[in-house]
Amino acid sequence: MKYRNVTFRSLLVISALAISLAALAALCVAQRIPMADTLVYRAEGAAVANGTALHVFTVTEWQLPAAYPPFAAILFVPTTWLPVPALKVVLVVGNVLLLALLVRLSCRFAGLPARLPLVIAAVAAGLWLEPVFQTLHFGEINLALVCLVLWDLSRDEKAIGKGFPLGVAAGITLTPAVFIVHLLITGRVRAGLTALASFTGTVLLGALVLPLASVEFWTGRIFETGRTGKVWIVDSQSLQGLFARLLHTPDPGAVWLLAAAATAVAGLWIARRAPERWGVPAVAYTTLLVSPVSWSHHWVWCVPLLALLIAEGRSRTARWRSTPVRALPAPRAEYPRTDELSTRPEVVAGRREVD
Repeated sequence: MKYRNVTFRSLLVISALAISLAALAALCVAQRIPMADTLVYRAEGAAVANGTALHVFTVTEWQLPAAYPPFAAILFVPTTWLPVPALKVVLVVGNVLLLALLVRLSCRFAGLPARLPLVIAAVAAGLWLEPVFQTLHFGEINLALVCLVLWDLSRDEKAIGKGFPLGVAAGITLTPAVFIVHLLITGRVRAGLTALASFTGTVLLGALVLPLASVEFWTGRIFETGRTGKVWIVDSQSLQGLFARLLHTPDPGAVWLLAAAATAVAGLWIARRAPERWGVPAVAYTTLLVSPVSWSHHWVWCVPLLALLIAEGRSRTARWRSTPVRALPAPRAEYPRTDELSTRPEVVAGRREVD
């Protein structure tokens, strides 16, 4: 009987995943999803491979420019080895597998069991979380970066090279560098310095391979936050986007800067005082808020957060169930003794009437 139940559950979750993937594939075909960011990665890799200027071109009908550091462009070179249709398939399949990995890492980080049926069911549902779906829609690398950061931060403090993957992630896209600050202010100096050295190494490697592009990026392009899109549109979920919409201006200026500075200080302070399992998402969401641009697909940190919330709910339920319930004492009925009953006036009067 147990074997049949396990088999039925397995077939159920596999069927759910198959239906979810089929619906996703049908939607991609029907909507002709362009995966525009994948084309940007490919163009950056081609610029490195061909020795052309990195930050002068735009691609797709939306005129998207190169926005990543030179080190990331070096890593994008393999995207030129495949034709565009095949590259898109590889990105979609890779992101689905990365979602499964992220679910497993999130479960381990939150202290949840990471059994295979659970992971498959979570992937089937997680594909339709807005940040995850948008990552697939644009052909982004957010899932890979979150997996890299979460895996590194969840390792033992004495693990070999702890901090190195975090520094690499920061070298690809700068926002994970806030986690380096978190490591340092929480006393994990060794891991923090390792991450800082790793990040510095990515900058030096980019400068060695692409010296002109590195000078251009680190002295100018890094400050051009509007190059990747309009910060005031609803897709921009950072504080800058929020204030741009509230104030009806494309440049909220000092208002956003002050709010971002206050949020950064408060977020890092909360993360420092919180348990590690809550400190990590606190840093992640602080980073997303204070970053000049945080598109909705950057918020794939919702996957670890959901795992933590589920674990917290399970823990509270378990504590509630384990709390002993003390039975209230049953009400005691007071019956008079026989000698008391025989001397009561009403009883005596009754006897006289009978006599």
